Amino acid sequence: MFDPATIYPPYHRERRSVAQTYLPTLKQLQYLVALNDAGHFGRAAEACFVTQSTLSAGIRELETLIGVVLVERTRRVVRFTPLGERIVEKARRVLREADELGDLARAAGRPLSGEMRMSVIPTIAPFLLPRILPRLRQQYPDLKLYLREETSGQACEALSHGRTDCVLLALPFSCGDVESARLFDDRLFVAFRDGEMDPTPAIHPDAIDETRLLMLEDGHCLKDHALAACNRPEMRAEATMLGTSLHTMVQMVDNGLGVTMLPEMAVDAGILEHTSVTARPLDAANASRHIALVWRKASPRERDFRLLADVLAAART
Repeated sequence: MFDPATIYPPYHRERRSVAQTYLPTLKQLQYLVALNDAGHFGRAAEACFVTQSTLSAGIRELETLIGVVLVERTRRVVRFTPLGERIVEKARRVLREADELGDLARAAGRPLSGEMRMSVIPTIAPFLLPRILPRLRQQYPDLKLYLREETSGQACEALSHGRTDCVLLALPFSCGDVESARLFDDRLFVAFRDGEMDPTPAIHPDAIDETRLLMLEDGHCLKDHALAACNRPEMRAEATMLGTSLHTMVQMVDNGLGVTMLPEMAVDAGILEHTSVTARPLDAANASRHIALVWRKASPRERDFRLLADVLAAART
């Protein structure tokens, strides 16, 4: 009786080997990366919109599949093994490439359509987004823009790891290997309670009492932009870094606790309304920050990002 296996045994052995090869799923890799980011099963499950048991089971299935332990579990600590850390980095690249498969398809379709994830820093989001979102909805109704508000460092890390597609950022700021489109310049203002300073048309850095300067906490690039513009090294040592938001800073100034720095977009948006706080432009050589949209180099959606940058810049005027 004719038996093909006796004639083509290598072919049949190769086919069985391929059929028996099992690869991790994207979902399992997503769970693993989320756990690495969160350091906690519950928070990782929330980030993935699944139950903790589902996420835990998915990671155990992945460990069983590859035959090694990736995560050491105790009641209080989640610790990745050295091999687990290496696999997480590989998983990030795989997930980013998978996202770009969808980006390629979207880039070939209608401009600014489908899903897009944009991170926006807190010193921009509440002042610029209300102006730009209505225009985006009107001009590009097929765009589903998901927004994340996070500090500059967090946003750039999310961009590098593929958790976000683009970032609305204030430059200068080191954000890794990115492309950028500069939108507009945003001047810096000195804000003070009425009567505390001479309300001249502009305030020179030398007129600022560094012991009464209130600034945002570390992690907010506005603080670095303002201190660099003043070019007074003693300010960095003497200024009080405790504000969590610009609105909080204004309230502290209004209560006589000191003076602060504000971006022009916040002043234009009415952040000083119903207060006794006055704001005047900072009279310095580099008294502005540069608002830009940044994205990963070689992204297949570069055309979309540049078009979005045009819309954002137009909404400012």
